[in-house]
Amino acid sequence: MSPQTRRVLRAGFIFGHDAVMAALSFFIALVLRLGGDPWDYSPELVVFGTAMFTVVAAAMLVFMQMHRDVWQYTSTPEILRILRTVTLIILVFVVAQFWTTRLEAMPRSALVINWFLLVALLAGPRILYRVAKQGREAIVIGAESGERIPVLLIGAGDGTELFLRALATDPGARYRAVGIIDPTGARIGHRIRGVEVSGPLDRVGDFMDRLEGVSLRPRRFIITDSALPGEVTAKLLEQAESFGVTLARLPRMTDFRAAQSPRIEPRPIAIEDLLGRAQQVLDRGAMETLIKGRRVLVTGAGGTIGGELARQIAAIGPAELTLVDNTEFALYTIDLEIGERTPELARHAVLADVRDRARIHDAINTARPDLVFHAAALKHVPIVEANPEEGVLTNAIGSRNVADACIAAKVTAMVLISTDKAVNPAAVMGASKRVAESYCQALNLAREKGDDIPTRFITVRFGNVLGSTGSVVPLFQRQLAAGGPLTVTHPDMTRYFMTVREAVELVLEASALGAHDGQGSAIYVLDMGKPVKIMDLAQQMIRLAGLHPGKDIDIAITGLRPGEKMHETLFHAAEVTEPTRYPGVLIARPRPLDLATLSDGLDTLAAAAAARDPRQVISTLQRLVPDYAPDHGPARAGR
Repeated sequence: MSPQTRRVLRAGFIFGHDAVMAALSFFIALVLRLGGDPWDYSPELVVFGTAMFTVVAAAMLVFMQMHRDVWQYTSTPEILRILRTVTLIILVFVVAQFWTTRLEAMPRSALVINWFLLVALLAGPRILYRVAKQGREAIVIGAESGERIPVLLIGAGDGTELFLRALATDPGARYRAVGIIDPTGARIGHRIRGVEVSGPLDRVGDFMDRLEGVSLRPRRFIITDSALPGEVTAKLLEQAESFGVTLARLPRMTDFRAAQSPRIEPRPIAIEDLLGRAQQVLDRGAMETLIKGRRVLVTGAGGTIGGELARQIAAIGPAELTLVDNTEFALYTIDLEIGERTPELARHAVLADVRDRARIHDAINTARPDLVFHAAALKHVPIVEANPEEGVLTNAIGSRNVADACIAAKVTAMVLISTDKAVNPAAVMGASKRVAESYCQALNLAREKGDDIPTRFITVRFGNVLGSTGSVVPLFQRQLAAGGPLTVTHPDMTRYFMTVREAVELVLEASALGAHDGQGSAIYVLDMGKPVKIMDLAQQMIRLAGLHPGKDIDIAITGLRPGEKMHETLFHAAEVTEPTRYPGVLIARPRPLDLATLSDGLDTLAAAAAARDPRQVISTLQRLVPDYAPDHGPARAGR
């Protein structure tokens, strides 16, 4: 029998079943309401009424497509559809009866009885079928459960129920839930699909001992609550280590990768899970309005932030995307990736250095973008500190080159990607980025005062992103692979972190906000959450590798490097901060500098860098950025 034939027969059986149930419900309702021998009733009421009710029910069953439901998966949506369908049947039948007989012989209360009967007759067989089907599956599963990995679930919400349901219906599942821990304590003592809920987290040890006493000791903890705070996840990681078990988590149900597999499979805990950042509700419509159908150019497109910007922008659907980078291989790699992801997108790969003013002007004038994202920068603090001339040429002079080129090409808006290191900078890298911020602010203010500046400048400031080139996480990963030790400059050092995907999403959201109602000196600052201790990060990464800090892998304290600060801040004390309509984006209003003063200072800075004069570079930076306080002086002067 062909699949098409089976589908037709199945749909016909369901329709026939439901129509017969409709006829029975009407007849039984009359009997229950009137009593006595049903054949003594008016033939018009019994025969004609039953026939009309069956016809109406059949029409409504087809209209509501009840024959398309799979009985094996009957649940709340199917039951709700039955309730709506039965209500509609009763209402249409009342109208039909009134039109034909004025409801003269029809007892009104019989219709109420009929409603309950028909709901029961339609829902009952469906529920019984599902129970019987799952019962057969449970027999198979029970025979194989001895081979499954016993797991302890952390969380007592929808994720837990969904995972347990998946285990119950998957004969090939690898896991067997032996307990549930509720971190909130709200459901302790209850059961979810037959599995006991215990807690709180500080009683996990007692629960583990109890399970071990009955030979059900878990071999893995699985986090089922996607909203579990990062500090709780970190504590669980320590507990799992002490019990000699692994820690995993379920993928978010909105995760596209999770939808690619028919089985809900836990994944290992990643370092970003320990951040515990709440998922922001993004204004996708505003981001699409900003990008869709427009020409966009990204500088530094081969870097971590620039590359992710290119990916997310390409996914939104710009009219054209221009990728600019000064590293050939990085440019080739991102251009190839974008081509594979969105082959229909018109794109251009431009090899150019933002420090080359003529080349940048030519590139932007040729591309004629509506929107420019300027992500190109030198960001490694100790390297820039040792090479201050190169740092200011890229970060400050390069940013001016891009901004001036945008004005010359009449670009609608330019987005400058900045850093928390620009606040109270102690290093050339931060000071040079603060100069770039100031220049864009000054251009915006001049524009508001009536100067002929067609471009709106949007500055977005944020902290570290996990996994970016030269950041601490890839360094720790390489050191782990080599057997350690992990190097931490100071045990109390903290940094802000977010994932690169989230950072770029919020950059696009802030850009949409700035493009719509940006104001003068405003700088958009991403909400980075709480700062993370680098020492804690190192210990957690060792635990994620299944090792023990100080036992399997050592942590070495190396001391602060030139230009490094113990703690970064997102706002200067003198900056006025304001919320925006997006919870993940704030506004800072720093003290702006005069455009003419900045332009002269940038000329001096460019001349000092070209002359390879680090003392002049540092002194000019200090003049342009009064808060810049290098704690070691221009030590490179004697090179």
